[in-house]
Amino acid sequence: MTSIEFRRELHRHPELSFEEHATQRFIIESLRQIGLESRPVAGTGVMAVIEGRRGNPRRAVVLRADIDALPIEEATGVEFASQNRGVMHACGHDMHAAMLYGVLSSMAADRNFEGTLIGLFQPGEECNPGGAVKVLEEGAFDGYDVAAVIGQHVDSALEVGEIGFCPGRFMASNDELRLRVYGRGGHAAWRSQLCDPVAALCRMVVRMNELNSAQCVVSVGRLVSEGATNVIPDETYAEGTMRTFDEDVRRMTWNSLYKAAEEIGGMYGVRIDVDIDRGYPCVVNDVALCYESMIVAAAEGFTVRELQPRPTAEDFGYYTQRYPSLFLRLGVGSAAGRSHTSAFMPDERAMAVGERLMERIALHVLNK
Repeated sequence: MTSIEFRRELHRHPELSFEEHATQRFIIESLRQIGLESRPVAGTGVMAVIEGRRGNPRRAVVLRADIDALPIEEATGVEFASQNRGVMHACGHDMHAAMLYGVLSSMAADRNFEGTLIGLFQPGEECNPGGAVKVLEEGAFDGYDVAAVIGQHVDSALEVGEIGFCPGRFMASNDELRLRVYGRGGHAAWRSQLCDPVAALCRMVVRMNELNSAQCVVSVGRLVSEGATNVIPDETYAEGTMRTFDEDVRRMTWNSLYKAAEEIGGMYGVRIDVDIDRGYPCVVNDVALCYESMIVAAAEGFTVRELQPRPTAEDFGYYTQRYPSLFLRLGVGSAAGRSHTSAFMPDERAMAVGERLMERIALHVLNK
């Protein structure tokens, strides 16, 4: 089976986070057909191990691909479009998995390298907490000296043959914010009788916006106040998101939110409960590994682009907290459209680029 055939089969049968049962079976069987044994990991994921002919088998490189899809009705019109109504590989995870399959197929056939290559088909990247947490909680890499964890993501802002790298801080942490204000409502004309949760919430939102900086984004996207022109409700509610590029800034911002809620609550005579649903950590690329991989990419004839940090999030950040790691962006052409939309369709010519690059970086690290 070619990588493109593998990709198209996954694309026809997308599954949501931690529901990737058929996907898991397909991956395991496809690996078996090329002589690779594998095992389930993190519930619906798959892990395969290839030992090289030389060197210390404990020293390992992990290549990671995510495998879950999104709750989107496909509208691409391609002949291999999703057959699962309301579910689509609209983020390129089918291509990520197919490229990993291609690398494993190539390296299993030769094994002319030192150490061990681990192929990780990770479930549940599109939800919080992501599948990376489960992989690490299970101790999937216990017994190995992990020299690098490497992942890639398709990117329509880059053309085919372009590779995007960002040394150091690359992608933001993501936390979901939920605020509930408990006050004393009543007739809007009798201000002296009120402990106004509407005014308190508005003040809180203003304070949250003041926390924005180059290293932190705090945005409120939903406000709920079930009052009327002359009725102040007893409760109000808000939801938002918080992104940071530094874990220390992240913790300080959490504390600032709790402190603001206490202060403003006291000012207005209300109680403000702040619920922070803590999501993925920051993706921080290992600087040395990143620059070495940029050299590898250039040597292969690919166009290297140095990227700026981006406020989107990825559960790959959990790996970067524990191991030297690299997360790069693979150009799939502007004609692919925007990811997470019903018409997203990456250029399959990029797959040969991604496979070649991942293999060369893995060999570079393993054969040091």
